[in-house]
Amino acid sequence: MFKRRHYKWNDGKELQLHDGTLIMGILNGTPDSFSDGGLYNSVDAAVQHVKDMIVDGADLIDLGVESTSTYRPGFTPLTAEEEIERLESLLEPVLGASTVPVSIDTYHAKTADYAFSKGVHILNDIWGLHYDRDMADVAAKHRVPVIIMHNSNDTDYGDIIEDMKAFFFTAVDKALKAGIMPQNIWLDPGIGFGKTEAQNIEVMQRLGEITAHEFPVLLAPSRKRFIGAMLGNVPPEERDEGTVATCITGVFQGVDMVRVHNVKMHKRALAVADGLLRGE
Repeated sequence: MFKRRHYKWNDGKELQLHDGTLIMGILNGTPDSFSDGGLYNSVDAAVQHVKDMIVDGADLIDLGVESTSTYRPGFTPLTAEEEIERLESLLEPVLGASTVPVSIDTYHAKTADYAFSKGVHILNDIWGLHYDRDMADVAAKHRVPVIIMHNSNDTDYGDIIEDMKAFFFTAVDKALKAGIMPQNIWLDPGIGFGKTEAQNIEVMQRLGEITAHEFPVLLAPSRKRFIGAMLGNVPPEERDEGTVATCITGVFQGVDMVRVHNVKMHKRALAVADGLLRGE
């Protein structure tokens, strides 16, 4: 049930998969993120937040500078050039402050190439190698782990899990043909992306059909809208308890890592969940 991976980079940072559920701390270097936009897009605030999340138990940090709430009114995607411009001031200080690996949340190959050239360790692509035809080649060139997230421009599915599997099959095939090593491939069911509230719940209930395969799975439900709806339409900052429940649901179905805003709360909750599940 539990996958084993050990990653070690040239700068000495490591990531060990198997001992327990890993926690990815979210660093939004954005002015407009749905949950914490504008809080951490200055260098000093970003660096301090990285340090705080690591103290709280983050195993790695996920840096993004574009809000990926793609279905909100008025959303205008950034170009790769605009994304890199935002990263220029943040990236090196964040990498310098972090004692754990850092992933880059982008779907632009040019941005990813820039980030890896500066020392970023992992690719987190919300379009699962489907958006930019050069992304797989860039990841292969830099020999980095790749998180392939499921996404869609609409919510018209047959059997949603079978359709997700087809999406993943295509992306994994593309990754392998580009030269990405199998052990460097992770999957993410894309909770909150290209799915209705009911579809998000169904995917959560059927996660075991995704985690049954050989690739590690990241679950990233933190403060998503469907959690707010289940709690009576509470705002994002009041969704952490619901996020914990969602993450534990995932852990008991075999997910290997969770991506969250509130690292300390999840570190404590998952220590108990892992102890119960893994017998430690």
